[in-house]
Amino acid sequence: MTGSLTIVGLGPGPERWLTQAAQAALDAATDLVGYGPYLDRIPARAGATKHASDNRVELFRASHALSLAASGHKVAVVSGGDPGVFAMAAAVFEALEAGDAVWRTIPITVEPGITAMLAAAAKAGAPLGGDFCAISLSDNLKPWEVVTARLQAVLAADLVICLYNPISKARPWQLGAALELAAQHRAADTPVIFARAVGRPDEALRVLTLTDAIAQAGTADMATLVMIGASATRLIVREDADPWVYTPRSVTKSPCATSQGRT
Repeated sequence: MTGSLTIVGLGPGPERWLTQAAQAALDAATDLVGYGPYLDRIPARAGATKHASDNRVELFRASHALSLAASGHKVAVVSGGDPGVFAMAAAVFEALEAGDAVWRTIPITVEPGITAMLAAAAKAGAPLGGDFCAISLSDNLKPWEVVTARLQAVLAADLVICLYNPISKARPWQLGAALELAAQHRAADTPVIFARAVGRPDEALRVLTLTDAIAQAGTADMATLVMIGASATRLIVREDADPWVYTPRSVTKSPCATSQGRT
């Protein structure tokens, strides 16, 4: 008997941000596979077995889930945020491509979730109202030179940039380096958002200038989404509250005309 595999996005944390389709997949699963802290967010129930694993073992986790599904289990692989954004969906398909041919007969579904940059943008206003991109600062799976080359390209194109995996104990310097690189293309007062654990009890959102963000880069962690504004990104000042941040939908000047590095 062939089972099934659903890759589920849990969203940033609150149950209200979990889609009905994702919840239905969790409720139907006989086996829940994922990184331990994500599985901890799912209440235990009779008839469902949790298979927790550590960080940085995504391919092992994916292969284990595919093996369970091939054995007839209804498997849910869980990711925080959206499973297709720097998460488990790509790992599952990578394992599928390289693995047992029988795995390709397994019904596989991906259930989307709210990813961190969308949760952060909603909290801040509308910073993603114009063109934007997402880049992971982790160099675990790609050389740092690739990261910086991509940053240079999108900075030159004057896009809003969402930085995932900005800093960790093993990588304490890379966010600062990325922000210093941004300062070569962006004005010193460019808005930068540090959004940590949006939607959870320890949520914190700060709107900084690029200069202040460089000085405070060490205060971010792996639960922080960092968003660097484009030259057109604006602030709307409010009394007794952080400003709203938004990027207009229209573009009136070329990147070469608007890019302003620090002198």
